[in-house]
Amino acid sequence: MNIKEVDKFFFEMGPIRPPSEGRDHSLLIRTTRNCSWNLCEFCATYKSKKFSYRQVNDIKKDIDVARTIHDEINTVSSEIGLAGRVNRQVVAALWEENPHIYGEGAGDPETVSLRQQNLINVINWLGSGAKTVFLQDADALIMRTPELVEIIGYLKETFPTIERVTSYARSKSCLRKSPEKLKELHEAGLTRLHVGLESGCDEVLAFMRKGVTAQEQVEGGRKVADAMISLSEYVMPGLGGRRWSEKHALDSARVLSEIDPDFIRLRSLVLRRHSPLLAQAQAGRFAELLEDEVVEEIGLFIENLHCRAYVVSDQMANLLFGVEGQLPQDKEQILGVIAAYREMLPMEKLAFRLRQRLHSFLSVYGRLSPELEEKVQEAREALQKEKPEAAIKVDAAIFGLKEAFV
Repeated sequence: MNIKEVDKFFFEMGPIRPPSEGRDHSLLIRTTRNCSWNLCEFCATYKSKKFSYRQVNDIKKDIDVARTIHDEINTVSSEIGLAGRVNRQVVAALWEENPHIYGEGAGDPETVSLRQQNLINVINWLGSGAKTVFLQDADALIMRTPELVEIIGYLKETFPTIERVTSYARSKSCLRKSPEKLKELHEAGLTRLHVGLESGCDEVLAFMRKGVTAQEQVEGGRKVADAMISLSEYVMPGLGGRRWSEKHALDSARVLSEIDPDFIRLRSLVLRRHSPLLAQAQAGRFAELLEDEVVEEIGLFIENLHCRAYVVSDQMANLLFGVEGQLPQDKEQILGVIAAYREMLPMEKLAFRLRQRLHSFLSVYGRLSPELEEKVQEAREALQKEKPEAAIKVDAAIFGLKEAFV
């Protein structure tokens, strides 16, 4: 097998997708570039980048490239006796037989890297059954409805195995779509929307420049639910800082109880490098919560949730991954996880926090830099000897680990 038609031979991929779509190994198809709003204080993902729509024909060409890669993977798998199964051996064979696409000198490094990412994405997608697709970037719902319907239709026509098509969306975009258009998208095959609620507190929303009110969040979320599109809402513990922590927890619980989404996903605040909020904190205009304070806030939030959502803590910024379950029946179990952490002795808490943060970092990045390795080792030694400075050493190590969280 040898891919002869090179031309560009890549499809665009945006910088992020929800962790759940990574676990399901969704095919990533970019429908818009970057974020149309791009003003949120806590976010640095798209800050230096310009938003743009993509033409439907260009998106279809990307889908065609994904189909070609899909077919070539199946061909190679059969040729080397794997009968359609995909693994590293298939990847190696494709790279070796197509140095003009994947090898050094096959183009500028950025293009070659993207081709390699495409191949890995489709390999993982095939390995998980080729059932799910995630439409990037920050808000595919902002597209004109007929164009988005056309893209979803073309995807399902090109890949008949697709069962689920999902996307990020802003609450404002959900609100602006008429019930008829949302139903049309659902009928076309839009299965789920991931919405960054972040907070249900109007003071926090205004300070963070979210460009939406709590009531608009409720109305937008209810419209999605009424259209029978699965709704995954994201809340950000710690986003209210010290000033609004309690109100952030209570108002967010109230708003989400009114929306009653299918999923509530926790994304604890991390002050990102290059984010406006980091500058706010450094200037003394935002007071970040300590990790124990974030845990208390999550407990208050869960206690006041009255809905039927499935709560998930599946992102590396979260400390307590065990905060997960179906409401209302699993509420006491979730609160029990929080209570168990509260009851730990001080040194136990420090060891737990270091262990959790290190696990999250290594599961994504694989190894520590020499500087970070030194900080982690110093923290471990201080814990083992129960030194008075153990808390300072652990916090320093965790700060370094969390800087890389995305």
